[in-house]
Amino acid sequence: MPAARALDDLAATLSRVLPPGLGNLRRELETNFRAVLQANLEKFDLVGRERFEAQAELLAHANQRLAQLEQRIAVLEAAAMTATPPAR
Repeated sequence: MPAARALDDLAATLSRVLPPGLGNLRRELETNFRAVLQANLEKFDLVGRERFEAQAELLAHANQRLAQLEQRIAVLEAAAMTATPPAR
């Protein structure tokens, strides 16, 4: 659900819980709810699901590559420890 649509739905839900018989005040409050919600949500550093999943995929790839490199270093270190020192 797009963020704007979710915000509209939340503002509408908030206005529905107001006592009945408020008439135009209900629409005005819904508009105010929407504005307050939007202003406060902009303060958060949020990312969309698509960007989050892309970053999670990059992190998984980086972790996999790190594990491969750690394994390669271990093999090289083991080989270096068993190698005979050069003759002088």
